Amino acid sequence: MAQRQPVSEPGAIDAAARILGAGGLVAFPTETVYGLGADATNAAAVAKLYAAKGRPAFNPLIAHVGDSAAAHALARFDADAETLAAAFWPGPLTLVLPKRAGCAVADLATAGLDTVAVRVPAHPIAQALLARLGRPVAAPSANRSGHVSPTTAAHVLADLADRIDLVLDGGPTSVGLESTILAAAGDGVVLLRPGGVPRAAIERVLGRGVSAPREPPGEAPRAPGMLASHYAPRAALRLDAAAVQPGEALLAFGPVLPAGAERAATTLNLSSRGDIVEAAANLFSHLRALDRAGVAAIAVMPIPHAGLGEAINDRLARAAAPRR
Repeated sequence: MAQRQPVSEPGAIDAAARILGAGGLVAFPTETVYGLGADATNAAAVAKLYAAKGRPAFNPLIAHVGDSAAAHALARFDADAETLAAAFWPGPLTLVLPKRAGCAVADLATAGLDTVAVRVPAHPIAQALLARLGRPVAAPSANRSGHVSPTTAAHVLADLADRIDLVLDGGPTSVGLESTILAAAGDGVVLLRPGGVPRAAIERVLGRGVSAPREPPGEAPRAPGMLASHYAPRAALRLDAAAVQPGEALLAFGPVLPAGAERAATTLNLSSRGDIVEAAANLFSHLRALDRAGVAAIAVMPIPHAGLGEAINDRLARAAAPRR
């Protein structure tokens, strides 16, 4: 059973680093969501992480590092990657880059690819843990694979209490969406997953547009979060709902509710004032709460696609995809 340790307790970071160094699993907050950490250089620890999540072995993991210099020790940066790192690190941006010769990240963590996904998180707890350990930490979201991502320590325990060693409790996360993932492997910049850094901000920094991936059918994912069915609650999601059908719960957005809202089994509003940033922060916790209500279906109001709305709609589309 995982121990839940507030980071305010003396020695919490040291205890977490010792567990990671010994091949254990530690959940910790980042600015995006809670990550489930394993020593990225230890293949056995990474295998334990996959087992804890029930994660497909062909889905690569993000290696979290303390600073840009540590990222450069793992990967080769072209001019675009240098520009993006300077603009958005520390922060909710992951770069998929060519591995450097002698890259310390275990092949299992990169799913056998010749690229590695790296991020420098901004959260002070994540920063302190990475500094104390002194190694990259593989850290997907701290939930069972395909479940809704965790934004509090309680969410982590609900999914993984009997599968991991420690949860560092740093309170709710601030961004509430996973990192944006960009590939910058010498053939331009490609948006692999929308997330905490909006596409528009990236394009302003680069001075040009960013393309979306064109994966050959059946090809293994190049980055986390690219499976068609992902972030899935038990209840079926009906997107862009203009009305609520009998028996459905309602995931609302904005001050004006759809027809039939009064008969919804239960209603949660991502942002009653229509704030897309607030909606992003509430997305996963609201999906979890509606799922706990035991309804068979959730009607989801339309969400604007601008800014972080792109990432929200991406998550909702994956949550609504047919189960495999």
